[in-house]
Amino acid sequence: MPQNQGTKDRQMRHRIAQEAARLIAETGLTDYYAAKRKAATLLGAPDTRNMPRNVEVEEALHTHLRLFRRTSHLDALRDLRAAALRAMRLTERFEPRLVGPVLAGTADIHSPVHLHLFADTTEEVSLFLMERNIPFELDERRVRLDAERTENFPVFRFMAGEAVLELTVFPRRGLRQAPLSPVDGRPMQRAGATAVEALLAADGEAGAL
Repeated sequence: MPQNQGTKDRQMRHRIAQEAARLIAETGLTDYYAAKRKAATLLGAPDTRNMPRNVEVEEALHTHLRLFRRTSHLDALRDLRAAALRAMRLTERFEPRLVGPVLAGTADIHSPVHLHLFADTTEEVSLFLMERNIPFELDERRVRLDAERTENFPVFRFMAGEAVLELTVFPRRGLRQAPLSPVDGRPMQRAGATAVEALLAADGEAGAL
């Protein structure tokens, strides 16, 4: 491949990643694949083969939020992490872990708070919520456990103030091995309540700068 052609390919990947990041930040789109396809179409290259990887889009999203929405983004992120911590304290018996954009720092006002809970049965969690008069929707999420296994797991969705909480329930043994991230294919980052408290403290310091 000629050198200039390789440069054009890299430039297109970069432009698509930037545009996909803008779409995610400004429209609440959460599907990286859909964001990349829409970005390519908006850039006049719907059939391009130069699609960025999800991790490139996430890096572009971090940059976009830092450059264009720093104050509003930090405020929204702090509120979502505070909502996550309250929910984690409430559901402490299920050893909750924060995952996803709220943990990664790419969440905005459109983002739900994703928690992983661990229980012997799904009914334990539903009964727990009903006893506390928390109305919820029951859904399911397809999760990639490793390179060869993908399974559906129950998700409890409800509002907590202005935040949407999504609690994915795994068997107790699921605490030992995190599923794979849809962003980079590696074991998903998880954070317990102590780690989320530390993030909130850091958010406060960043907001004061």
